[in-house]
Amino acid sequence: MTSLTDFTATALDGTDHPLDQYAGQVVLVVNTASRCGFTPQYEGLEELYQRHREEGFVVLGFPCNQFARQEPGSAEEIQEFCSVNYGVSFPVFARVDVNGAGAHPLWQWLKQQRRGVLGGAIPWNFTKFLVGRDGQVIDRFAPTTTPARIEGAVERALTRAG
Repeated sequence: MTSLTDFTATALDGTDHPLDQYAGQVVLVVNTASRCGFTPQYEGLEELYQRHREEGFVVLGFPCNQFARQEPGSAEEIQEFCSVNYGVSFPVFARVDVNGAGAHPLWQWLKQQRRGVLGGAIPWNFTKFLVGRDGQVIDRFAPTTTPARIEGAVERALTRAG
């Protein structure tokens, strides 16, 4: 069975980052953008991460430029934007495609696990997938769903065994 820990992502510094280092953690995977109407969710994502990281929770941000070119910056610009404007300390990876033939394998798998209202397609930036400690997708949340509204699901996932 495939799980989150079977994938590797590229960090903003260009290095491969095996996701098996998150084995046993609850993970919120989010496609992000710095020029999106939902960009202020970075603040809520960071707050959620800070409140629950000691319990084994992490947010993984994947910048995406597929929606109205809302993430056109370089890796350095993305890192600086996230840090300076929102104090982001959770891992943010190199820009990826989440839809289409070039979609990152992680995102292909996530969409197969929880399809969403448009079938498998990601409708916009800040679509979120909650992954349990067992590496399996628990739920999918729309871009309009704020991090604060996800906190209960995160807390339930943190108390689950496995």
